[in-house]
Amino acid sequence: MNVTGVIAEYNPFHNGHLYHLRESARLTESDYIIVVISGNFVQRGAPALADKRIRTQAALCCGADLVLELPTLYAASSAEYFATGAVALLDRLNVVTHLCFGSEWGDDVVLRQIAEILCHEPAWYRSALQASLRQGFPYPAARVRALKESGNPALPGDCAAILSSPNNILGIEYIRALYRRNSPICPVTFRRTGAGYHDIVLPEISDLPHSDVGPENALSGQKGGKHASAPSAVEYTCSALSLRQALYQGKKLTDLSPYMPPEAVSLLTEYLQTHRPLRSDDFSSVLYYKLIAEKESGYAKYLDVSPELSDRIRKHLRFYTGFEAFCDLLKTKNMTHTRISRSLLHILLGMEKKDLELGKEADYVPYARVLGFRRQAAPLLRAIRQRSCLPFVTGLANARKEMSPEAERLMRLDILASELYRNLARADAGRPILNEISTPPVML
Repeated sequence: MNVTGVIAEYNPFHNGHLYHLRESARLTESDYIIVVISGNFVQRGAPALADKRIRTQAALCCGADLVLELPTLYAASSAEYFATGAVALLDRLNVVTHLCFGSEWGDDVVLRQIAEILCHEPAWYRSALQASLRQGFPYPAARVRALKESGNPALPGDCAAILSSPNNILGIEYIRALYRRNSPICPVTFRRTGAGYHDIVLPEISDLPHSDVGPENALSGQKGGKHASAPSAVEYTCSALSLRQALYQGKKLTDLSPYMPPEAVSLLTEYLQTHRPLRSDDFSSVLYYKLIAEKESGYAKYLDVSPELSDRIRKHLRFYTGFEAFCDLLKTKNMTHTRISRSLLHILLGMEKKDLELGKEADYVPYARVLGFRRQAAPLLRAIRQRSCLPFVTGLANARKEMSPEAERLMRLDILASELYRNLARADAGRPILNEISTPPVML
């Protein structure tokens, strides 16, 4: 049985994600695809645009067989811990044979070589890295300079370009995580095409190769089964960021349908009739209360918050006007907006440094939380139950009673994050909040 793992956020699900699922199935000749997705908060330290159940349904409609939740502790962390948590989850299922991801470089041989050096840190690399750091280079630049010292002709000269591209970086972290675990999972990558990860503007339909594109045309070949060729209209892609920006600016989903599978458009349309598309500033008041309440003791106990950043937050708190504006106010040459955003989110959600230590002691992911599955994937579910060394959690109420204290703590963080998210997302305050503990998985 070939089982391919995919790690994603689907924020929101678009044609590029469909291409990823179909290309993963084709390249690995997979029988089943397991997707690990972020819950209601994502890696850049922000809320997802739509609830995890909607994103789960979109994934299941478009090729996934099983969707598992990446615990919030890792979903909203740096690339290293995001990758480490997701890979640990897939590895501990003991059924996954391949991990497939897109990258700007598109060559897993080179990414493996870089990952191996970064994982094992041979003496020459450590020496070159420390020398560059002593010269005042920031860590990313020092790492590139150290790699160039390798003398390995197989490594390309443009290591800087490789290590400055977001999906290359994440792919290298996936491979590093596999190496650290001595995992039998085989990493497979393919070249990302179309819009870049950070592209903020949607391409104009008239500028695309075929201006008659629509939801059906954009997904030509969709009915061809798992091992059919990848979508021929991959050029009709955009970044998830550009879709989010368009929705925040009031664009209608009908205007965005060329860039999304019809199932994803339908699901998101229905969701947005009763919920708001969330962004960081929707949490501004909650964050301010948390910061004011803990100002005297400081924030250094929280994940990613150094004593220096804690002092900076306290010093600038009187200028607070909102989540995003505060990130801009706090950022420095050596601390990016994204890093600040993650740190503030950790404070908001109560994610402490000790929680990461608890996670490490529990081999990072002590349970597999099922968000949804296809009924046709019953053989996969049986195999996981037989082979996995993780509790396979389909219902929280009973599972929490049998969890270790470390696992129960991580689960509480997930529950808190989801209930806070759903309370702010509902457009009608008179509606009850969907209860995280009693909500069953999505089944298709």
